[in-house]
Amino acid sequence: MKRALISVTDKTGVVEFGKKLNELGYEIISTGNTFKKLHENGVNVIQVEEVTNFPEILDGRVKTLNPYIHGGILYRRDLHSHVNTVKEHNIGSIDIVVVSLYDFEGAVRSGKSHEEIVENIDIGGPSMIRSAAKNYKDVTVVVDIADYPKVIEKLENGGLTIEDKREFAYKAFATTARYDALISSYFAEVVGDKYPEILNLTFEKETELRYGENSHQRGFLYIQPNAKNPILNYEQLHGKELSFNNINDLAGCLEFMREFRDSKEVCAVAIKHANACGVGLGKNTLEAYTKCYESDKISIFGGIVGITSTVDKATAEMLNSIFLEIVVAYDFEPEALEILEKKKNIRLLKLKKIEESLQTYDMKYLDGKLLLQDKDVIIAEKQEVVTKKQPTVQELKDMEFGMKVVKNLKSNAIAIVKDGQTLAMGCGQTSRIWALSNAIVNNKDEKNFEGAVLASDAFFPFDDCVRLAAEYGIKAIVQPGGSMRDEDSIKACNELEISMVFTGIRHFKH
Repeated sequence: MKRALISVTDKTGVVEFGKKLNELGYEIISTGNTFKKLHENGVNVIQVEEVTNFPEILDGRVKTLNPYIHGGILYRRDLHSHVNTVKEHNIGSIDIVVVSLYDFEGAVRSGKSHEEIVENIDIGGPSMIRSAAKNYKDVTVVVDIADYPKVIEKLENGGLTIEDKREFAYKAFATTARYDALISSYFAEVVGDKYPEILNLTFEKETELRYGENSHQRGFLYIQPNAKNPILNYEQLHGKELSFNNINDLAGCLEFMREFRDSKEVCAVAIKHANACGVGLGKNTLEAYTKCYESDKISIFGGIVGITSTVDKATAEMLNSIFLEIVVAYDFEPEALEILEKKKNIRLLKLKKIEESLQTYDMKYLDGKLLLQDKDVIIAEKQEVVTKKQPTVQELKDMEFGMKVVKNLKSNAIAIVKDGQTLAMGCGQTSRIWALSNAIVNNKDEKNFEGAVLASDAFFPFDDCVRLAAEYGIKAIVQPGGSMRDEDSIKACNELEISMVFTGIRHFKH
């Protein structure tokens, strides 16, 4: 007689699966609550104690860790010495192993105590899965409910092929690896090891995208199951699926919005090719978006707009006047939705929540190596006025705004701002003076920079940026400081009656 061992935490579909196995002539062995569920629903099943001749002990911690279980799974059917050994010890074969593990992830997510979380670490389950997967040529291991119909269909039509069994084994080892990674990550957090010697990360495929960054590249989105406060947390209300580039740009947009999540003013940001092309603060949604749009009326076309408020009818009408890939906001008034949904290609996203980032690090995969760093969550460590001229209250407010903007631009980066609006931005340059020059040259609307604030993501190595800024009427500068030639820039500011503030924090973003 062939036998199947079933021990599952998630009991979805297990009764129907068990009955089908019975019909195919399998004796079913089961444990605890799984046995109870199967038995009460008419499945012919025996308890594991009848096989092991030993009761479950230690509150169920030990029940399947037994030679009568693992011997029946692990012995090689094609090796005479193995066959003779199991006959000698009266160990029956176990031909199918069906396991879903204790819900460790759910225990952590629900905020259970450490002791309860530890009790949700499965020991017997992973052991049986690994045993069955190791001996996949002789044993079928099933860890995914979605595979129940496939297993039954194959058994009804001549049996599972070696390729089928190998595929199930691969899925089994991926399952236990994920499980162990979640436990490892949890304990790293418990003991406070932010950068462990062995970094175990696990991600699950969420969706296959139409293509990657370019049409000849495949693209996928994976999700980290134990991530806290993930930024891509939204409900799509309208439009086709997001592309690889949409998601990448959206993440940058949401990082900008996160900077202003506690602001009393509404923030609107426009993103194009992972950089901001306009940012505006306003007393209401319309004012914020108007400032954002007027920052750069050209680049915003085909971009992404994020708004830290509810989109109203007036704002929707303005948004609807140009082509946009995505609008993401806290919510949309019904009239606003009706207006925006007239364009079938626009994606409308409602943020479920935008919270403080609790991820410990940023990472960059470099073809076999992984660069990790702390997330850049600090705006400034000081506010040191280093010039004779003192900044005004409004200039100080714009300096904070400007640093939040420039912090999220690709380096080298410059942002020229005034009254809660970006006037011009230069980013991704190999020279700081080029970043400023580009910001000025790309000022297509010829906005007046008189009295504006210049924010820089890193220090000035020379006084050239100060002198160029003065030519266009910029009256205040905020930068980290720390150059060997800081005095040159300070001297130029004093000469040209520009106030300058050092923050002490650099914001390179490559």
